[in-house]
Amino acid sequence: MKYISFTCNPIQENTYLLWDEETLEAAILDPGCWNRHEEQLLEGSIRAHQLKLKYVLQTHGHFDHTFGLPFVYRTFGIKPIFHIDEEQTYRDMPAMAAEFGLNIGGGMPPIERLLHDGDELKLGKTAIRLIHTPGHTPGSSSFYIPDAQLVLCGDTLFAGSMGRSDLPGGSLEAELDSIRNKLFRLPDEVTVLCGHGPNTTIGYEKQYNPCAL
Repeated sequence: MKYISFTCNPIQENTYLLWDEETLEAAILDPGCWNRHEEQLLEGSIRAHQLKLKYVLQTHGHFDHTFGLPFVYRTFGIKPIFHIDEEQTYRDMPAMAAEFGLNIGGGMPPIERLLHDGDELKLGKTAIRLIHTPGHTPGSSSFYIPDAQLVLCGDTLFAGSMGRSDLPGGSLEAELDSIRNKLFRLPDEVTVLCGHGPNTTIGYEKQYNPCAL
């Protein structure tokens, strides 16, 4: 499994492009493309590596993680996949963006599929498992790739901190439980690809993150 990250939009969100090296089947996770330059970077990487885009995966439905969905849908015809408890957040997202003075142009694409905790998708022979990690939003999820020792956790866990739980649908208690009893039970060597900021590892966060206390 290979991946590239892109830092997008005014909120500096991390968008990820992952692919299976044998089949070149690929997934975009949390496309936050905000302008044409960011769209071209993502599209150019897909074309340059001759990838076969199969999925668009969403850790959650906040606007900074979904700005690029209309572009991906127009360009590749791929619709988003996320946890069933995130459907309402996704549908409310344009109104939430407007409260921040942001306009979601182009209309949001329809939903491809709603997943449950433990569901798996495949890129080639590589399994991607959804772990429901609520707290930032009701349907916030992390995508765990055991064979690659990677977990993409959106805004649940950051290097040295955690995501906000004070937005609509958030819960501090649920987020701490997700971190301590789901993410921190993964192997220490697993690399954590966060929704904002640098990468980290499960082992490092278990030792130094205040959430572990």
